[in-house]
Order: sequence, then structure tokens, then C-alpha cells
Amino acid sequence: MAFVNLRPNESQDGLLKRFRKKVVKSGVLSTVRRKRWFVSKSEVRRVEKKKAARRMKRRQVSRY
Repeated sequence: MAFVNLRPNESQDGLLKRFRKKVVKSGVLSTVRRKRWFVSKSEVRRVEKKKAARRMKRRQVSRY
């Protein structure tokens, strides 16, 4: 769990900005979004394979 303490002479906006950065860095929101729906292992593998193919295609196109 991410938490921040108010520093001396720090505004509420600064505190909120630091908290948001910590949450993003910890990956909490991305985990929650990913686990929102059940996805089978075969589906995950299929999507990862598709992403890898797209990545490789982009790398080959950018070389020329």
C-alpha cells in the first residue's frame, strides 16, 4: 500500500502529486485493471504472442 507523509511547508497539491507518483510506480492501478476480469492462461499467451509479433514487425520495418 502506498502512503506519504506531509512534509513541512508542503502544499496539499504537492502531497497529492507525490502520492499519485507512488501509486503509479507501485503498479497498483495497472494490476487492478488487469485483474478486473478473468482471463485464461491460454488467452494471455495468445495476446502476448500477438504483441510480440507486432513488436517484431515494427522493428523490421523501422530498420529499412
